[in-house]
Amino acid sequence: MAELSAVPQMRREALQGHAAMLLFSAAIAGSFSLGARAANLIDPAAISAARFAIAAGVVGGVAMAGPGIPRETFRAPWRYLVLGGLFAAYFVLMFEGLKTALPVSAAAVFTLTPLMSAGFGWLLMRQRMTGRIALALALGAAGSLWVIFGGDAAALMRLEFGRGEAIYLVGCAAHALYTPMVRRLNRGETPIVSTFATLCAGGLILLVWGSRAILDTDWAHLPAIVWVTLLYVAIFASALTTALVQFATMRLPSSKVMVYTYLTPVWVIGLEAALTRGLPPLAVLPGVLATVAALLLLLKD
Repeated sequence: MAELSAVPQMRREALQGHAAMLLFSAAIAGSFSLGARAANLIDPAAISAARFAIAAGVVGGVAMAGPGIPRETFRAPWRYLVLGGLFAAYFVLMFEGLKTALPVSAAAVFTLTPLMSAGFGWLLMRQRMTGRIALALALGAAGSLWVIFGGDAAALMRLEFGRGEAIYLVGCAAHALYTPMVRRLNRGETPIVSTFATLCAGGLILLVWGSRAILDTDWAHLPAIVWVTLLYVAIFASALTTALVQFATMRLPSSKVMVYTYLTPVWVIGLEAALTRGLPPLAVLPGVLATVAALLLLLKD
């Protein structure tokens, strides 16, 4: 009877995890459009350090206003240096890649994260995939590559990968590794507390590593778009998304946590259409549809 009563609870938690990642996909999309417009106006390490500091302040304030931050949170602090380092690497490489990569193309690179996350999930947690999940991840990866190469089959065959996309792909690998590491290193901390510690650790790493870039930045005379981007990515694409990923990771397998990244190009295409009144070429549409099909396959129980 106890096992039967646990089933509805497990389903509720799974639905909560799915809802968190749906919000994640929408929140993360804005960082591509805004990031592409600010990437060449400020050093990636400087804006990433600032975003971690703001995000840590926001999450820390929420945590203190709620359950507080237990002293036990900071046992084995090396765990947060690992998580913070991975997350910091992702954001720095994202801004570096967006200096040359188009927003939709970068969003397509991001959709390769579930495939990498599933691989890391197997290595670290022995989370196995069914044939359907493997097929869906392969379909999503194929669709992503089609978008990245602009629907040009010849360029795809020649693997003409842009420099910005290649840089961002390394950052996405760090993000994919971060997902199973959250569960592997968690010792009972709540998502909000773990997020705060992760952001503090990531901010400390960036403060040391990017100190020269931070000091050389003329913060008083940055263009308005940089401040808009900074506040957006700090609150929505750092604090909120970090908490959402950690919340969902405790309720879903790693491969399903990151499956909602397949919606990111759709959100970005809509946002870019609103900002520029332009749409990507129709040649990329099959790739977008393939990633959406992969999402539906992965969400099927």
